[in-house]
Amino acid sequence: MDVRNDRDPHSTLTLAQRLAVLAVAAGGIAAGILLWGTEVPNLALPALDPGAYFSAAELERIDDYRRVSRLLYLGSLAAELAVLALCVWKARALAGGLGRVGRGRIRTGVLVGLAVVVAVWLSGLPFAAVTHVRRRDYGLTEQGWGGWLVDRLTSLGVQVALVSIAVAGTLWLAGRLGRRWWLAGAPALVGIAAVFILAQPLVIQPLFNRIEPLEDRELAVRIEELAAQMGVEVDDVLVADASRRTTTANAYVAGIGPTRRVVLYDTLLDGRFTEGEILVVTAHELGHVERRHLWRGLAWFALLAVPGVFLLARVTERWGGLSQPRLVPLGLAFAVAYVLAVQPLTNAVSRRYEAEADWIALQATRDSDSAVSLEQRFVTTGLSDPAPPAWVTFWLGTHPTPLDRIAMAEAFRRLPTAAPGGS
Repeated sequence: MDVRNDRDPHSTLTLAQRLAVLAVAAGGIAAGILLWGTEVPNLALPALDPGAYFSAAELERIDDYRRVSRLLYLGSLAAELAVLALCVWKARALAGGLGRVGRGRIRTGVLVGLAVVVAVWLSGLPFAAVTHVRRRDYGLTEQGWGGWLVDRLTSLGVQVALVSIAVAGTLWLAGRLGRRWWLAGAPALVGIAAVFILAQPLVIQPLFNRIEPLEDRELAVRIEELAAQMGVEVDDVLVADASRRTTTANAYVAGIGPTRRVVLYDTLLDGRFTEGEILVVTAHELGHVERRHLWRGLAWFALLAVPGVFLLARVTERWGGLSQPRLVPLGLAFAVAYVLAVQPLTNAVSRRYEAEADWIALQATRDSDSAVSLEQRFVTTGLSDPAPPAWVTFWLGTHPTPLDRIAMAEAFRRLPTAAPGGS
């Protein structure tokens, strides 16, 4: 690695500092335990056979699609990590060359960061293109190459903006505060995340989708009544034109406070899904709102961001600190490695919150039949693996597996307090 070793000799923590670190760590663990809790009871979920819910032909088609998709994901990840490693290795030359253009420490650092982002994006582009071909072949999208490329470039633009802010802020703080820049950097990162969540429905999502009020007023009234029953305030029911890039169906909740919104994909309303299924998926999204999952997710981000930024500062200060543009590639590489390292934990949290939203939806609709058929339709229309390998769930699974979600609905059906399925 082409970086100079000029480690700060005064990096040993005092006893008071060690105690402070232990106190903060204990507080973080306690907060994590509180955030981990959900309202889902301990259910004896039945072991289900995928063949009982999906035909052999459906399962074979899903396996054919997902097996290659996983290889493409692993190949893309390997390529991106290799490019990151190359950028770290050639960091001094990269910073030197761009320094003649940037003519300033922070401007040069931003240019280095952008060069790394674009290089990584280009390395993943061939894998993304093959994935697009396969999605077209399997009927998961009808989007043309022009629209696909615009979406990719738009995503790159969002990354460029976020990385520019992060790199400029970090170099400025490191230049002003030295090795303790992370004390201000960690809360600043959490603040930026909160602003991003707040602004996402108004700034980011309109870049990809046109979002309009639900035209079916009868369905809108049913959803508003369901929200009132759940104690959730809904100003409007919105629909995104997701059909421009996918045939799969979904819904989501985004924003916090005044920007909070529940949005349905228009593919959910194209006649393939029953009203009961639409109400179940909407109740699931309302469950996220009722349990404040976005706020709790932000709290988890804060718990993980603070040690992450601290470790970033410790790692980079061994070679002079992040006030130097040539260490920007190392900082970005560490950030990627840290995200990959904590991904199993964040996915486990996500699966718990998604399961809680499923449970709240079952309690609100008392329609286990629609909950089961919804998962079946999601699997067949989206070619989701109903029972993926354990490593996929551990490393990539942000939701319970479809069979686990079906099992919860079947368990709910057997409860004495549950109305008969479909009532």
